[in-house]
Parts: sequence; structure tokens; C-alpha cells
Amino acid sequence: MTTEPVALAAALASFDDLWSPRIVTRVNDYDVRVAKVQGVHVWHAHHDTDELFLVLDGELHIALREEAGERTVVLPRGSVFTVPRGVEHCPSSAEGASIMVLEPTGTLTVGDSHEEVPDHVDVTTGRPLAM
Repeated sequence: MTTEPVALAAALASFDDLWSPRIVTRVNDYDVRVAKVQGVHVWHAHHDTDELFLVLDGELHIALREEAGERTVVLPRGSVFTVPRGVEHCPSSAEGASIMVLEPTGTLTVGDSHEEVPDHVDVTTGRPLAM
């Protein structure tokens, strides 16, 4: 972990992998991760933690399976949304997006429960940023 400021644009430019978040810093017991995304992730849920999304560029859609039914939240650039713990969700982006995610260190990108993971999704707890 660096003790210097991290330029998010430079961090995102340092890798090309989709759905493979990089840890840019830590806050207490939380990772601040950035990722490039395009297409559909996987339906999953985090049983013990909320998950915060901030859209840095592009547009992110998050489909949610809630008690009241299924709905999709659309997040344009600059928007933030928190998926509550235990809610099944599936992020996607047709045109591609860059996002920041805040979640506890060690949290899997595919949650505690998930559907079959497609090949394009990196199952990780975040990869170190190599700049």
C-alpha cells in the first residue's frame, strides 16, 4: 500500500482486465477498489456486508432482487449507490464503465452466494494495483 496519493485515471490506465478490481487504498478494514466493467457480471449476494458503487465513467446498471420484486438501478457517471447486505444483485454495463467499489477487505467479487461464474468474471478479493 502506498503512502502517496493515487490518481484514479492512472490506476485505471494501468490494467485492461474487465471485472477484475484493483485495490487502490484501504480505509480501516475496507478496500477501495477500481474496476473496468463491460457486459454482465453475475447474480450474487454478500450476506454480511453492504457494497458501495461509485461510477467514475460510463454508466452502470445494477439489477436487484428485492422482497418487492426485481428492479434495475441505473447509475450514470458520478452516481453512487449502496446495495444492502443480503440483496441479490447483478451489475452490468452495455457500453462499459469504470467504477469504484468500497467493501470490507477480503470480500469476494462474487459474494457469498452466486450463480455460475462466467469466464470473463475474475473471482478475487481484489488484486494489488501495480503502477
